[in-house]
Amino acid sequence: MYIDSHQHFWSYSAADYPWIGGGMERLARDYLPEDLGPVAAAVGIGGTVAVQARQTLEETHWLLGLAEQHPLIRGVVGWIDLRSPRVAEQLAAFVDRKHLVGVRHVVQDEPDPRFLLGPEFVRGLKSLEPYGLTYDLLLYPQQLPAAVELAAQIPDQPFVLDHLAKPQIARWKSPGDMEPWRRGVESLAKQKNVCCKLSGLVTEAAWRQWSPADFAACLDIVLTAFGPERLMFGSDWPVCLLSGDYAEVAGIIRDVSSTLSMTEQAAIWGGTAARFYGLANRE
Repeated sequence: MYIDSHQHFWSYSAADYPWIGGGMERLARDYLPEDLGPVAAAVGIGGTVAVQARQTLEETHWLLGLAEQHPLIRGVVGWIDLRSPRVAEQLAAFVDRKHLVGVRHVVQDEPDPRFLLGPEFVRGLKSLEPYGLTYDLLLYPQQLPAAVELAAQIPDQPFVLDHLAKPQIARWKSPGDMEPWRRGVESLAKQKNVCCKLSGLVTEAAWRQWSPADFAACLDIVLTAFGPERLMFGSDWPVCLLSGDYAEVAGIIRDVSSTLSMTEQAAIWGGTAARFYGLANRE
């Protein structure tokens, strides 16, 4: 089964999604499983991982409820307050919800580039592994060094890097501009407990003015650094709609992976996500 390892749902309100601002009006509506199902099926996707878009426990409960109603959703990456002294209590409230596969915090919005290494946050992260839960790293390039330290500090915790750490493709004017991002990604890839999602690239390029060639260098770097066995396709739908439709996003990764072996392609299109998130155990 082809798996989309990264997409979102929401029932829109301006108060709940303040990050949907000017120029993002296309996102200011409901996006639900019945909207995703047909466009995902059209490119062969049979299962998805729904990822949190609000930092509330209510969000986690809501996504898990959707997963229980819609077979398309194979897993949920929710949110809990990892810095809370009650993190164990929060986790205990979800342990019987089979679709919970991981946790994410919107670290990219934290001003401290070393936020990930805060003692309360690290303590909370260490509580995930006994429950078999993964952690999604949502970062900007300047936060990659802290992610490297974190992954080395907790070697038994599975991590996955979202959106290639958001390389600033639209701002790069010369090949040298990408070097800090490249060094950070390659350092993170040396940590064997870290995978990477091939996701989120179209919104880092000039919206709806990109060509597939704009992503070639970034994709080549992560393919070499992580290898196909640690890479997974993710659409970032519906956020991707700001810059490209679902089929276009899938087409970028399909073209890049077409030169790989069938085994390597199978890893990127579902095998890595299924293994990393333990999706076979959620059926």
